[in-house]
Amino acid sequence: MGFIKVVKNTAYFKRFQVKFKRRRQCKTDYYARKRLIIQDKNKYKTPKYRFVVRISLRDITCQIFSADMTHDVCMVAAYSHELPKYGLKVGLTNYSAAYCTGLLLARRVNSKLNLDYEGQAEPDGEEFHVEADPESGAPFRALLDVGLRRTTTGARIFGALKGACDGGLDIPHNERRFPGTECIGSDFTADAEMHKKYIFGGHVGEYMESLQEDDDEAYNRQFTRYIAEGVGPDSLEELYAGVHAAIREDPFRKRDAMDKGYFVGLREEAKPAEYPKKQWQQTKSPVALRWLARRSAWLRSRRALGAALRWARVGMRSTHSRPCEVGTSARLLPMTRAKRTWHSPASHLRN
Repeated sequence: MGFIKVVKNTAYFKRFQVKFKRRRQCKTDYYARKRLIIQDKNKYKTPKYRFVVRISLRDITCQIFSADMTHDVCMVAAYSHELPKYGLKVGLTNYSAAYCTGLLLARRVNSKLNLDYEGQAEPDGEEFHVEADPESGAPFRALLDVGLRRTTTGARIFGALKGACDGGLDIPHNERRFPGTECIGSDFTADAEMHKKYIFGGHVGEYMESLQEDDDEAYNRQFTRYIAEGVGPDSLEELYAGVHAAIREDPFRKRDAMDKGYFVGLREEAKPAEYPKKQWQQTKSPVALRWLARRSAWLRSRRALGAALRWARVGMRSTHSRPCEVGTSARLLPMTRAKRTWHSPASHLRN
């Protein structure tokens, strides 16, 4: 057998350092996070904001975060499941919905900070950067945080980015990854018309028309909710234009009293406006109540144990042991409750 070099020996494993927990779970890219949150020292504790986009199977989340010493602080958030309040009840995870969610977040930020930046009122797919007004405050600036998503051309995270920029936020970007951009050599050529089509759901309308022509049964099966809401290929652009206008009109629109929220449905009756006053025990959270119950049980067990020990001592005192023999070591003879008395081994012989 030939010589085999031991690469990972005991010394290697003794010095091995595991990666951070969220890196092991494939949740955080610390290489990118370090560069997104680190702040210049001469700015002291000035927060550095991130425009965070996360996409799941049923929802699109857009948030504004800043990093603190011990945790991240969320300033404003917007979700695609809020879009039914603005007229969009189907297709909550496509590129157009991502644009609407980014627009909703931008309008909420500007409303909260009282900034008069309207952005791009009529989206045309062109690259847009908000310009600072010298007579008022600077536009809100944030950096795009994509997490672990692949930044491919036409990805939905860039739809949210475009919506936030058109809403009046200052997010550094270019048009290299927008839909329709072509790479010729080292040059990138953007297609504004293609991008506008994606913003207003044109790509979804094209697919609906092609599927309806090829297989009507598959069309009815795949677009059941669209058909139930009366949304067709020709009405998508008007639908999304109305959603954009509703978001700009009131970004903090409240949920209907009969709505349970987040894909649950409607209530049978509205929630009561006033609730009966709770007693002191009812104001505690379920966690606190469980802790109090465990504490009470522990105290009861301690009291029971103490009582058992006291009765055991009383029983020991009532018994009489045999007298000590000469030559044995000194030991404690049966004692009374009043006083403990030590006797020598031969003390009973002297009496």
